[in-house]
Amino acid sequence: QVQLVESGGELVQVGGSLRLSCAASGRTFSMQTMGWFRQAPGKEREFVAAISRSGDSTYYADSVKGRFTISRDNAKNTVYLKMNSLKPEDTAVYYCVAGKRGNSHSYDTNWGYWGQGTQVTVSS
Repeated sequence: QVQLVESGGELVQVGGSLRLSCAASGRTFSMQTMGWFRQAPGKEREFVAAISRSGDSTYYADSVKGRFTISRDNAKNTVYLKMNSLKPEDTAVYYCVAGKRGNSHSYDTNWGYWGQGTQVTVSS
């Protein structure tokens, strides 16, 4: 079992930066591929980024590539999402995920554990 708690979401202006954190419980954190999804009002959940167990491989949605960076600290059981050059369309609830099944990072049904989410609002 893995429990995930996100933090760091807040109101930020266009072009600003934020770093989200996700603290995971459980001794198997270092064995988990981790990721982030987001959901904007009235829209479906959308894959944002994922990182391999070692941190050597990362994956991004095209919409955030070059602006967002996912990283992890296995000693602290924490995964991060650094977001730069934020746009109004980045406004959403951001969810940390773990427990990946299958090959694709993009399908929300492939992830078994979800945090409660943290709100990011980008104001223009």
